[in-house]
Amino acid sequence: MSGPTTTAATAAPALVARVDEELPLRLARSAGAARGAVRHAADVHAWLEERRRAHRFRVDRIAFADLDGWSFDPDTGNLGHRSGKFFTVEGLRVTAGSDGRERTWHQPIIRQPEVGILGILVKEFDGVPHFLMQAKMEPGNRNLLQLSPTVQATRSNYTKAHKGADVRYIEYFTQPGRGRVLADVLQSEHGSWFYRKSNRNMLVEAVGDVPEHDDFRWLTLGEIGELLRQDNVVNMDARTVLACAPLPDTEALALHSDTELLSWFTTERSRHDVSARPVPLADIPGWKRGEDSIDHEEGRYFSVVAVGVQAGSREVSGWTQPLFEPTGVGVTAFLTRRIDGVPHVLVHARVEGGFADTVELGPTVQYTPPNYAHLPDEERPPFLDLVLGADPARIRYEALHSEEGGRFLNAESRYLFLDTDEDQAPLQAPPGYLWVTPGQLAGLLRHNHYVNVQARTLLSCLTSGAVTL
Repeated sequence: MSGPTTTAATAAPALVARVDEELPLRLARSAGAARGAVRHAADVHAWLEERRRAHRFRVDRIAFADLDGWSFDPDTGNLGHRSGKFFTVEGLRVTAGSDGRERTWHQPIIRQPEVGILGILVKEFDGVPHFLMQAKMEPGNRNLLQLSPTVQATRSNYTKAHKGADVRYIEYFTQPGRGRVLADVLQSEHGSWFYRKSNRNMLVEAVGDVPEHDDFRWLTLGEIGELLRQDNVVNMDARTVLACAPLPDTEALALHSDTELLSWFTTERSRHDVSARPVPLADIPGWKRGEDSIDHEEGRYFSVVAVGVQAGSREVSGWTQPLFEPTGVGVTAFLTRRIDGVPHVLVHARVEGGFADTVELGPTVQYTPPNYAHLPDEERPPFLDLVLGADPARIRYEALHSEEGGRFLNAESRYLFLDTDEDQAPLQAPPGYLWVTPGQLAGLLRHNHYVNVQARTLLSCLTSGAVTL
């Protein structure tokens, strides 16, 4: 008696390798392909300047009364759009405690529950993967136009709640079969200014030809790395996606095993008791609303302001909106050490009111110095003064980068990698800090909400070759 006949309908599905071992090697080739990077960076700047001339860009501060479609709710004081889309500015009450200590604060917060797409399209030319970068205007960028992902869009944008033009190339990230997914993970945005905001960070390799457009340009990872050495060229959304690029992990050894790292991180999440809940914006103490801004009564932290925008290259050519404007330039740094020849960075388990979980891993230092200038030495944040007074010979990398220009006005941070020694940063780190390798952090980026957006900016400098530790 013969056995059952296998048909196409009953055939077992084809199995695939769990890991594409070739992909990190291909992306490493792209990171190493700078093609005369200094000359090419000048060429990219010329292209960006040409795109500035091709479109009309203008941003003006306006009064809240001049916002079109935005208004303060008469009952809560929350600032929202009449469509119910985009985002709202609300109040937030945060209580955070650990080790028997507790503090409470109130602040305005951006609430945008929809998940946006930050996606970069990848295509191989002459055996080297290239990344399709967009010259995109954001109203909050000091220089307005920067390199952004291929797609940088909220759901309201790509479903056209604004009734504007289509988002170019969105189909590669929303329609199966248009490309091969190389990376796809939900990552947080700024936990100090967004309430539980996540974006889908994606790298997709295009299948077939990709239509060209004057506002977009193919660059290798190495060419982007050269541009990351310069101030305010590569925007935050591009940096967070680039950090997720899977490159070869050459680190077989570390000060702490991966299991020890995860256990430490789980302990940090468990020992912090954080309660963050939205409250009416009108009710938050310590903040005052004027005709054109909402400010902290002591002049610290940030302000909520309003702007009018003209942008010829955007899906909508003109609009008004609120933005958050910080009080000064931030300082964001990883302290680094080579431990038995293996590069390590000192991470900090940070509490921020808007995180979906209690803490995420951030850089060693992530502060805006004017907010702490009034404090006595013993109350100043750990390692801040070390970074502010750093010996230039120990600075491995330094550049000024803009934060999210679609929601923040003139928000810039000075990003650094700083070499240290045992006297400055001991291996027995203070509570809440741990020495880890860049490869260990890259491994955590495969998961949601482990590594914060500022740390991802610094990691993008490593994945792109902008800095080598």
